[in-house]
Amino acid sequence: MLTADRFTGIFKALDACPWNAATGRGGKRQVGVRRGVATTLYTPDERRRRDSTPWTLVQGILAPVQFLVFLVSLGLVLNYLATGEGYIAATISIIAKTAILYLIMVTGSIWEKVVFGRWLFAPAFFWEDVFSMLVLALHTAYLLVLVLGIGDGRGQMMLALAAYAAYVVNAAQFLMKLRAARREETGWRGGNAGQMT
Repeated sequence: MLTADRFTGIFKALDACPWNAATGRGGKRQVGVRRGVATTLYTPDERRRRDSTPWTLVQGILAPVQFLVFLVSLGLVLNYLATGEGYIAATISIIAKTAILYLIMVTGSIWEKVVFGRWLFAPAFFWEDVFSMLVLALHTAYLLVLVLGIGDGRGQMMLALAAYAAYVVNAAQFLMKLRAARREETGWRGGNAGQMT
């Protein structure tokens, strides 16, 4: 029989949100807390797995490549919107950007599985992954609109711009997380060095 306690237990087991209190749910979990214990972005084991897996390097290569393709594509899309010329080049660039996005999402989920033990929505990257789903949905919507021939070129490019705006926000999320990881890493090394002396 499904009692309230069992339902709560099932809900807690499925709940990936690391900020229960901020979302109106009970419990004492808060930012930077895992299972009631204050934590850093990576545990020592997660840091070791992150540093030893080749998927970290793959992500480190794909992220700037995607950003460069985004910049070129953004220029081509804006040029088309301003002049009405270059639809094919802009379209090809958006398709290329979307293909790289799919690749980085697949390899990123593999990276997350190796480092955190779950394919997506690990507590350390929960909100980044949530917003990544929006980015992915908008890019996929562009492809569907393109393939199905919905709307004109201008409308398609405006949808691409919406996808790109979401991508910029998501990229900023990941950059802030990278900065936090580096600060944590510096503090961790400094703390260890202080303990060793």
